[in-house]
Amino acid sequence: MPKNFILIDKKIKSFNKKIKVDGDKSLSIRWALLASQAIGTSKAKNLLRSEDVNNTLICLKKLGIKISQNKNICSIKGRGLNGFIFKKNITLNAGNSGTLGRLILSLLIKSPYKIKIVGDKSLSKRDFSRVIEPLKKIGVNFYPNSKSKLPIYIKGTNYLRPINYLEKRGSAQCKTCVMLASLNVPGVTKIIAKNSRDHTEKMFKSLKIPIKIRKSSNFDFITLSKPKILKKFDFNIPGDISSASFFIVLTLLSKNSKIILKNININSTRIGVIKILNMMGAKIKFENIKIINGERCSDIKVKSINNFKSIRCPTSLNSAAIDEFLIIFLIAARANGISYFKDLSELNQKESPRLKIAAKILKSIGVKLSFDDSSIKIYGNPNFKFQKKIVIRDFLKDHRIFMMSVISALSFGGSWQIFDPASVKTSFPSFLKKIKQIGGNLK
Repeated sequence: MPKNFILIDKKIKSFNKKIKVDGDKSLSIRWALLASQAIGTSKAKNLLRSEDVNNTLICLKKLGIKISQNKNICSIKGRGLNGFIFKKNITLNAGNSGTLGRLILSLLIKSPYKIKIVGDKSLSKRDFSRVIEPLKKIGVNFYPNSKSKLPIYIKGTNYLRPINYLEKRGSAQCKTCVMLASLNVPGVTKIIAKNSRDHTEKMFKSLKIPIKIRKSSNFDFITLSKPKILKKFDFNIPGDISSASFFIVLTLLSKNSKIILKNININSTRIGVIKILNMMGAKIKFENIKIINGERCSDIKVKSINNFKSIRCPTSLNSAAIDEFLIIFLIAARANGISYFKDLSELNQKESPRLKIAAKILKSIGVKLSFDDSSIKIYGNPNFKFQKKIVIRDFLKDHRIFMMSVISALSFGGSWQIFDPASVKTSFPSFLKKIKQIGGNLK
């Protein structure tokens, strides 16, 4: 029986590699959900084969959607808008995925029966009121009525009404939930949303769903109308920038190293990590830029550097880097000066209270810092290294905490025992394989 941890007791040696990372998770889940609402067979190349995406496909199959996977192609035979086959006593398991758990609700708003939504231990602690409340205003029923965490029951209605919705957290999940619901809501749905990733808007435009978008410096003003039909659509899914970021930071922190990450999604709402790291002294470059299905993609070229600048991180970049702050903190630990990050309360609404856990890990290896529920101040040390033993466990099996710990071990030194390697199956199943591919010594 395999052990439930890995050991790392050597820093990574210099490397010069080209690698591909797994497909973009946000695009993979959104494509699958929208393909289920289209008429005909849609196909996706390089769909992420992670637990979150697999759970999405399992949920769709339970709702009567036919799905097949052959090598690197996934085919979904959609039945059109509200084409699910609703049955009594259906239970849908979102596993660890907040994206799936929240977005699937928006496609169940005409179900004549109660459908139970469940998740794993981590997801069951997360707040669902942020999507339950707007769906209730549309006319959907939830049971128990006052409950805001999984498990919950949803029952649809034929009396749906459009709403005006204000999303002020910068949550793409909340915005997308209302957008997907609008596919079955008559009339005009209006959304004012704090700037966040815009994959759903791009997909809606490519599918010719009636959508108008006006942007300001802080908010997007979105107007939607119910489409008559969705036609099948194919998608070539690029690599995930969040997954690529672990290798970007590892390269920056390693001596005399270079890496090229092939065909990565560089959507402008997702590259906050690149902007922040370049502000801290990195010189990350995009090469071979192209547009795939409306998404901007490129190879990313990175090389190690010796001197990092501290940063007072602009909060305007928070939404575009929310999943990458854990590893940005590692750069701050090696920066010359004090780095300050604020308004990060959304980090504690993820698979685990990430800000709190990341701060705990950094303090335990000797990084000087202070933090509260929404901010962290890191006192950088350009010569920082770690030479002791440490055990990383009890982090709610959060995949990003695990991967952050691996990058820390390979960059800072010391002897690390890191539990729950299977957590990477949530978003980046080939993570450890890629680490070994560039020379990481894992036991």
